[in-house]
Amino acid sequence: QVQLVESGGGLVQAGGSLRLSCTTSGRTFSTFVWGWFRQAPGKERECVAAITDASTYRAGSVKGRFTISRDNAKNTVYLQMNSLKPEDTAVYYCAAATSVLLTTNAARYDYWGQGTQVTVSS
Repeated sequence: QVQLVESGGGLVQAGGSLRLSCTTSGRTFSTFVWGWFRQAPGKERECVAAITDASTYRAGSVKGRFTISRDNAKNTVYLQMNSLKPEDTAVYYCAAATSVLLTTNAARYDYWGQGTQVTVSS
C-alpha cells in the first residue's frame, strides 16, 4: 500500500513563500508520475504541477512562481511556492500515478495524500 504524507502548508501573507513536501513509503518512488493539485471552496480540483524523470508541467497560473521537484533518494516531491497570491488559497494535494506519461488528469492518479491547507492573506 502506498501512503503519501504531505507537510508544509500554513498561513502566509501575499508575496510570501511556502514549500510543500510529500513523502511516500511502499512502492518504488521513481517509477511514479507525481502531481500537486489544489482545490478551493466551490471550485474543481486542478493540477498545478506535475513531474516525471523526463519532464515537468506547471499550470499557467503558477508559472514563474511555483516549482515542482523530486528527490528520489528521499522519496520526496516538493512544491516550492513563491510570490503567493490570495487566489492561491486552497487545499493542496500530492498525488502519484503509475502512468508512464506525465498527466494532469486527476482521474489518472492512483494515490492521494490527505491534503494540506494553504491560506494566503491579502
